[in-house]
Amino acid sequence: MEFDAIILAGGRSSRLGGVPKSGLIYDGATLLERSLRAAGAAGRTVVVGPDPGDLPDGVLTCREEPPFAGPAAAIAAGLAALAVDQAGGHEAAAPAPFTLVLACDMPRSAEAVRALAESLAASVALVPERNGGDGVMAVSADGRKQPLAGFYGTAALQRCVADAAGRGGLENASVFALLARLDVREVRVPPGSTDDVDTWDDASALGVSGRIPDRGPGSGPELRS
Repeated sequence: MEFDAIILAGGRSSRLGGVPKSGLIYDGATLLERSLRAAGAAGRTVVVGPDPGDLPDGVLTCREEPPFAGPAAAIAAGLAALAVDQAGGHEAAAPAPFTLVLACDMPRSAEAVRALAESLAASVALVPERNGGDGVMAVSADGRKQPLAGFYGTAALQRCVADAAGRGGLENASVFALLARLDVREVRVPPGSTDDVDTWDDASALGVSGRIPDRGPGSGPELRS
């Protein structure tokens, strides 16, 4: 199944004292690194947020407008970046049929992405004429929907963003409202795979550390252990 990926890494982290979630550590890797691995099968990937520094070759980066305008605006920025060849400023190749939208603050998101991808691929194979509908969205074991872990039909997602932008409704908008018109199937994902880090208590419960890994000179100070 072909897809592109938008990794959302641009929140204020206000309940973490401003410490960027993308740089927190789980099992020896930053949350951004783990998110990129979770999206590793994507044809093209863009990270939306402040400049994260070194990224794997081919991974794009952009910023929502205005900065800290929320995930709906970040999704719009990510779609725009994927639609344009940033190196040459030319229109990119045709977009993949689906776009993975993934927040970078879920340490075990790879398990959710795997379950979603398998479910969507099975749906496409079972009913080819529907081509997976408008996609799939993660639902936790206790029934909570997580729109920032989902595969969405790219064309349908672009229409939602265009409609919201036309109404001036992207800045600080609800992602649920942005996606409300999509025919999205809810998929139960493995327990804990969409648990996210909003506070230091969350981080502690999930085994996430605020310690920046030692990348050598200039890698930065310890933030919190």
